[in-house]
Amino acid sequence: MDLHIKNATIIAPGNLHHKQVRSILIREGYIQKIGETPFEGEDAPVLEAEGLHLSIGWMDFGVQVGDPGLEHRETLHTAGAAAAAGGFTAVAAFPNTDPVIDSKSGVQYIRRNAEGKLVNFHPMGALTLKCAGREITEMIDMQRAGAVAFTDGPIALQHTGVMLRALNYVKAFGGVVINQPLEDHLRHGGQVHEGIVSTSLGMPGIPSIAEEVMVRRDLHLLEYTESRLHLANISTAGAVQMIREAKAKGLQVTASVAIMNLVYEDEATSTFDSNFKVLPPLRSATDRAALKAGVLDGTIDIIASNHQPLEEEAKKLEFPYAEFGATGLETLYALCRTHLSDWLTDELLIEKIAGNPRRILGLDLPEIKEGAMAELTIFQPDAQWVYDRNRVYSRSLNSPVLGQELRGRALAVVNNNQSFVNAHS
Repeated sequence: MDLHIKNATIIAPGNLHHKQVRSILIREGYIQKIGETPFEGEDAPVLEAEGLHLSIGWMDFGVQVGDPGLEHRETLHTAGAAAAAGGFTAVAAFPNTDPVIDSKSGVQYIRRNAEGKLVNFHPMGALTLKCAGREITEMIDMQRAGAVAFTDGPIALQHTGVMLRALNYVKAFGGVVINQPLEDHLRHGGQVHEGIVSTSLGMPGIPSIAEEVMVRRDLHLLEYTESRLHLANISTAGAVQMIREAKAKGLQVTASVAIMNLVYEDEATSTFDSNFKVLPPLRSATDRAALKAGVLDGTIDIIASNHQPLEEEAKKLEFPYAEFGATGLETLYALCRTHLSDWLTDELLIEKIAGNPRRILGLDLPEIKEGAMAELTIFQPDAQWVYDRNRVYSRSLNSPVLGQELRGRALAVVNNNQSFVNAHS
């Protein structure tokens, strides 16, 4: 695969080309030349557009892929297409499929079926058998087969003893446990954030303490075991503060936030649009401000899409009966640029969606230098576009931003000697 990228501003903190306009010539999947001006006499296909920017390929942390067993929601192929359209060259996939990825053979299935594709799929192994929360899995076998982390995905691990055993178990190979904190007994059938909005809507709420109690538990267990923990998709001010204090104590904890929790507040659910029904729930303005502060000061390491594709029958229901979840791979960057650009710089965003996900999972970072294999994302920060049905690459359509005009888009990705240019750009 050959490509001549003309006049792109490179966003790569620490790189000698950072913030410089450069042209890049790619030959057979490798960066052959980086120059201050386009290269004359080259016959490679040209990629040129107004306001072009370029960075290492982005990576999303915790994508729900339906394959195997739930292909009506998403396949590896459609998830890969959605990822590429959103600017991602790599994703870490949750194990919540049917059957669950809770064995070496399940990990091998994902790796085998995604091998050599444009987008790299890194499987996460289940923390407990069938993600049922009772018995830990053979994590060493899965790690040797290629699992990059261990989690029950969006299902919070309720049993304290099982969490303790899991944290101890992964120490044998330097693994990381991922938990999305939510105490089921405190959640108690809640539909939205517990607050003024839930009261006005007459719906049961999910209190902040349901998240914070489990965050406190997990941090105590982490300190006791001296292991590694990632708290996924945190949403409350209290959770942010506890993680900040744990990091100051030197605990090996990292955290992520879902893009919808950074952009929206619980007021969005007052329209009864079930695409705003997500886990964790959209919370208060105070919580959103705390999440912003956590991103800025490094308490929160990753911004994730929280991509949860669902079929129409699961979402086009009365709000209390609709399932939780929204797609997000294709719109994460645009939501950041549309709603957060007053404080979220491209440099900081690249750290949160490209560098930190790989660092936490122990994966090599791509490089922008001559001779390196090209794993790149090309994007336009100020491009205006409408996310309509004709632009959707995911198999599912459960997005709250369908039909909206957005700012900022991924134009193309390059990886594994392949490229994708967004046909709708």
